[in-house]
Amino acid sequence: MEGFVVRLKAMGVLFLVWLALMAPLALQDVVVGIVLVFLLASLPLPGLSVYREIPLAPKRILYFLLYIILLLKEILMANIDVALRVIKPVIPIQPGIVKVSTKLQSRLGRWVLANSITLTPGTITVETKGKDVYVHWISVTADDVDSATAKIVTQFEKYLEVIFG
Repeated sequence: MEGFVVRLKAMGVLFLVWLALMAPLALQDVVVGIVLVFLLASLPLPGLSVYREIPLAPKRILYFLLYIILLLKEILMANIDVALRVIKPVIPIQPGIVKVSTKLQSRLGRWVLANSITLTPGTITVETKGKDVYVHWISVTADDVDSATAKIVTQFEKYLEVIFG
């Protein structure tokens, strides 16, 4: 029974991603999405266990929607920052790799955090080791783990803690 619930969650997540990518939707897009999602969720994939960590509580779904808004805002602000650095070369660029730490317990939560950092222009997740994340940062403005964590991770983490526990 647990395997069925995990596959059902996987199907839900995959279908939502399909709908988001195919917008605006036509009936054939929805039908093809249902078929593809069913086929993908039916495959015996060993990594499917990560879907056990996806909660479906209303509070967590609300925080997920708020997280998407925050992520889009951060991506927009970072794009503007990087564009200004290109247009005005007087803005300092001090690239470097910094270590940040996360309080997230969930493997999926840490994965979402690392990918959110990478999606934000000016930062790229280089490596993750447990609760430590190594980030290439276009303009290093913090020289210790706590300061770098506050500038890069904290804004995402407070939502991801509620979403993934």
